[in-house]
Amino acid sequence: MIKKLALLACSFGAVFASEKTNILFIFTDDHATQAISAYGGRFAKVAPTPNLDRLADEGMLFKRCMVTNSICGPSRATILTGKYSHLNGFMVNEKTKFDGSQQTFPKLLQKAGYETSIIGKWHLGSTPTGFDHWDILPGQGMYYNPDFDNAKGRYQVEGYCTEVVTDKALNWLKNERDNSKPFMLMVQQKAPHREWSPALKYLNAFDDVTMPEPDSLFDDYEGRGHAARNQDMSIEVSMELGKDLKIKEFDKKDQLAKRIHKRMNPEQLKAWNAAYEPKNQALLKAKPKGKDLVRWKYQRYIKDYLRCIKSVDESIGQLLKYLDESGLAKNTIVIYSSDQGFYLGEHGWFDKRFMYDESYRTPLIIRWPGHTKPGSINSHLVSNLDFAETFLEVAGQAIPEDMQGASLVPILKGQNPKDWRKTHYYHYYEFPGWHMVQRHEGAYDGRYKLMYFYDINEWELYDLKTDPKEMTNQFKNPEYASVLKRMKQELNKLRIQHKVPKNKIKDVSNPSKKYITNHKAEVIQ
Repeated sequence: MIKKLALLACSFGAVFASEKTNILFIFTDDHATQAISAYGGRFAKVAPTPNLDRLADEGMLFKRCMVTNSICGPSRATILTGKYSHLNGFMVNEKTKFDGSQQTFPKLLQKAGYETSIIGKWHLGSTPTGFDHWDILPGQGMYYNPDFDNAKGRYQVEGYCTEVVTDKALNWLKNERDNSKPFMLMVQQKAPHREWSPALKYLNAFDDVTMPEPDSLFDDYEGRGHAARNQDMSIEVSMELGKDLKIKEFDKKDQLAKRIHKRMNPEQLKAWNAAYEPKNQALLKAKPKGKDLVRWKYQRYIKDYLRCIKSVDESIGQLLKYLDESGLAKNTIVIYSSDQGFYLGEHGWFDKRFMYDESYRTPLIIRWPGHTKPGSINSHLVSNLDFAETFLEVAGQAIPEDMQGASLVPILKGQNPKDWRKTHYYHYYEFPGWHMVQRHEGAYDGRYKLMYFYDINEWELYDLKTDPKEMTNQFKNPEYASVLKRMKQELNKLRIQHKVPKNKIKDVSNPSKKYITNHKAEVIQ
């Protein structure tokens, strides 16, 4: 009798698992929407992303997914908690550890019977909690022959990081998970994070292509404030020929060797040198200067970045193929996103942090068979603040009242919620810090964007309908006086709504830390 009851319980457990929607969350680091052909943009024809495009064709593409804080760790903390940085405690990357004792959506899914797993980049300084299985890159992780940390300790795996993470994810899906339970798997890639190192097989991709430049590659920041002019993230000055662009003659701090060459075996290094050295020597011989050197740096940067994306897109194809072949596709929601956007030469920059569109907006593509109309395009103001709530509702679970976002489930089902947010709040805290972007907060309503750089008491107002590239600050323009008044009121409402403490913004900088800033551009002699 006991055995019969046990078998009956297992049977009900299997039925229960089959009724629950599996969740596959695919996440990258610094992936700009400009580099996904489904979003359009200048690379759509020269560097297509067929597997991401397939996901968009079979699901919903969100045109306005905005982050709460455009920097890696804080974005990840927001996704886990459904809370802004000032409430989840992870406001800056530097010297910060995520408080794993707090409420997170993986913990709530565990209580709901889900098996949870995270594989790849964690970047929160602490040991993951709320996961039945975790196998993560320490820190930023390495592109070649990366180390991993799990419950047993640290170990190294030979291969290219994106491919290794994908193989680990597929192995967990095929061989390691409990098939009697629904799963939530987070596949988190390092790519395409700085220093944009491609898989060996793609080192020569795009060699015969001249990548299109953004109109603002040589932006002079006229009419804008000190923050835009005095950052440390320009291709011209801040992008290093050695560390970033892989020219060993300029690798004064041995960074290239430490991060790349010493990670490689002889065969890998041979392939690397065969791809880069002829191009590097041609540059050293030509000795370009001024704008010509900036253009060369841009081409090297953007090609390596897009080469990394080729592996990301390939990984997505492998995961989708397994879902199809295993029969899991019909009962699995697939979410693709990144921790924030990235500058691909716009305003002459790389990196993120600013509330300007290229880094404030992040990709979001979701496929949910039987619920989301294929080929849907959505323009609601959504956010990474909404991810935790979405996962919980997909799993049939209640959303805690202290979470600050809203579930995307109604939108995914084609509804137009009347109470959906009309404005979105942003807050960046890390100054002084890498790339020296001033701390700022702001409000965005889908057309107008108000930004306040509070340490230097400067305001910026943009009309993205007439000025989508955010080149003209309208803050002092009397024609925008009523807009400015309304947006300031909205910013105050958002501060109150999201419980932003006024004193908190003064407590997070680290003046004692030495940062490289305002260094001179490298010149080829």
